[in-house]
Amino acid sequence: METLPNNKQLIELAHYKMPYGKYKGRYLVDLPLPYLVWFRQKGFPEGKLGNYLNTMLTIKDNGLEPIIRKLQKEFPLK
Repeated sequence: METLPNNKQLIELAHYKMPYGKYKGRYLVDLPLPYLVWFRQKGFPEGKLGNYLNTMLTIKDNGLEPIIRKLQKEFPLK
């Protein structure tokens, strides 16, 4: 798994929204865990979205969602 190299990218992850599908427009942190697991089984999309979905699955698996929600509040999009 690719790690996030800097704070800017972590803040971007906190505000990244699903661009398509049933959950279009939802923050990745708000996606249900079974949906992320399904992506892992089927294969994450290429590029940034796939990396962010994989990272979010790891975050949720480890109960770290409060950190992402804190980032959303402390670093709102301008």
